[in-house]
Amino acid sequence: MEQSNRNKKIFVVVFVAFVALFAYISYDMSSRTTAPWNKPKQLKRALPGATPDSDSLKLDSLLKEVEE
Repeated sequence: MEQSNRNKKIFVVVFVAFVALFAYISYDMSSRTTAPWNKPKQLKRALPGATPDSDSLKLDSLLKEVEE
């Protein structure tokens, strides 16, 4: 009976540690990721001159205007 009580406590401790670690990793990943609907807003804050909303065909991958 003592052995099963000890095993149960170890299981609970390991389970709580696993859930806490998973919650921390999830929070860390979500805080470093930009939601798809916020990406244009983030781009406008980072580079005020770059406005891909109006005409994205004039911008190359480095956000410089393509010369015509």
